[in-house]
Amino acid sequence: MRNVFLLLIATIIAATPVMAMSSHVSPSQAINSAIIRYGLRKEPNLIQYFLKAGVAYPPKDIALLAFKKEQIIQLWAKNNQDNWHFIHTYPLTAYSGTLGPKLKEYDRQIPEGIYRLTNFNPYSSMHLSLMINYPNEFDQEQAYKDGRRKLGGNIFLHGKASSVGCLAVGDNAIDELFLLTHRVGLGHVQLIIAPNDLRKSKAATNWLVQPKWLPVLYHRIGKALNRFPLQQSKSTA
Repeated sequence: MRNVFLLLIATIIAATPVMAMSSHVSPSQAINSAIIRYGLRKEPNLIQYFLKAGVAYPPKDIALLAFKKEQIIQLWAKNNQDNWHFIHTYPLTAYSGTLGPKLKEYDRQIPEGIYRLTNFNPYSSMHLSLMINYPNEFDQEQAYKDGRRKLGGNIFLHGKASSVGCLAVGDNAIDELFLLTHRVGLGHVQLIIAPNDLRKSKAATNWLVQPKWLPVLYHRIGKALNRFPLQQSKSTA
């Protein structure tokens, strides 16, 4: 009898993952579940960041400034017509490639440019992730001119500490950013990825091995970065 009981328990345990996987959970339900499981524990941290910066939480818009050489992401925010305010700095937990834009599939490069976040991924093998719209219109336009076809894709902002062209910020940081992005909405998030902080110095990229259109890209990135006042960008990491 005892053996039968143990066998029944073992059968139930073994079947549990299958039952969970076969249940009809919508993407929105999975996202909400991830927020409840991971994000809500981190919301007090976010509230404290915004309180310190003097910005109402949640804000209307946020911006993520990623600097590859410095290996950090700065979080900025604003409400309505307010100026941008620096909120917090997240260190990158992994890095791949070199300074310079992503040009092709499997080159391990982190893209450079002005991007958006397009999707929440609560199923990520990297804990949680947010998809980046690489290649964007500029990337595709330059690739067409260059005759490049396989540009790669599936670039994410994600957790853990591994990168093959993505922005890895660790589990704690992605919990906060996943929740914050959900609070403000994907349409209210902008992502600027630069080789280094172009507000402080010229691009540190090795120009000898880069495409001829790179100055145009860096001019665009620099112009976008200038909306964020340098004197406010002290790290709080």
